[in-house]
Amino acid sequence: MTHAPTRSGLLTLALAACLAACSKAPPQATKTPTFVKLAVAFEGPAQPALATNGIVMAKDELRLSFKVSGVIGQLSVNAGEAVKRGQVLAQIEPAEIDAQLAQARELAEKAARDLARGERLKADEVITLEMLQNLRTQARVAQAQLDAAQYNHGYARITAPRDGVILRRLAEPRELVPAGQPVLVLGTPERGYVVRAGVSDRDVVTLSRGDAVDVRVDAFPGTAFTAQVSEIAAAADERTGLFPVEARLAPGQPQLVTGMVARLSLHPSHESTRRLVYIPVGAVLDADGGKAQVFVVEQGIARRREVQVAFISADGVALRSGLRAGEQLVVAGAPYLDDGEAIRTP
Repeated sequence: MTHAPTRSGLLTLALAACLAACSKAPPQATKTPTFVKLAVAFEGPAQPALATNGIVMAKDELRLSFKVSGVIGQLSVNAGEAVKRGQVLAQIEPAEIDAQLAQARELAEKAARDLARGERLKADEVITLEMLQNLRTQARVAQAQLDAAQYNHGYARITAPRDGVILRRLAEPRELVPAGQPVLVLGTPERGYVVRAGVSDRDVVTLSRGDAVDVRVDAFPGTAFTAQVSEIAAAADERTGLFPVEARLAPGQPQLVTGMVARLSLHPSHESTRRLVYIPVGAVLDADGGKAQVFVVEQGIARRREVQVAFISADGVALRSGLRAGEQLVVAGAPYLDDGEAIRTP
């Protein structure tokens, strides 16, 4: 005979079923690895590049002037004009200089005649040897004055010493100019272009001739011209307190123009033997003074690590310690990571 379950038995069965269900743990949720972008730490110079501004110039800039003073009668070129070697560029009014030359020629001819007559008189014992020697001296002096007048007459005009371009015109016709005052500035491209700049005393001692220089100008955006330090001044400019430095641009680059403003990055070569580890700026987290945090990837796991920052340059962040060149680190997605989290790349 079958007995129906009692009420107490039903409660016991329900409680047992509930306990059995609760004893089963819920399945553990697996976190999906975070997408990140990686980069590799690399080596770079132990000193940042020296940054300064400069002016592009032709290596040879000739300041042309007259040998003698006078009024400018002819000035036939303007700034920007190309000229050929031997071309007449400017000339002093010839009236005064021609008169000086004519006077010197007449005096020299008279002294030569006096000397010839004195030679004859001395042969006839009419004059003394001392008088003849004085005539000879006067003739030599007059000839020297004629030579000087002829020389100055030749420099009463300015001719182009070589092919080039007129960079600046510093005077105008009918102006009275003293001897030696620049009238024109001629740029010649034969020896290429240079960039002249100034650096501080702290920086000049790190530079040497031949150091590499990167040059950028606004006229050629995105282009870096290569150059080398060719001259370093031994004394500071009295006006600025900076030490003039010249960097010669490598040949075969796009045509530059005198007067362009350039941005220079100078790389001291004596620092090339010391190296530091560099990382992209995007890899740095929680920077505080010389300390920062980065995520280094080890077998697909992101590990937070502290690093010591040396300096920041255009190439990235230079580190004193904390990383080795070649280690991978997270440069995008790091703010969303926890230490020890699995990562994956797109």
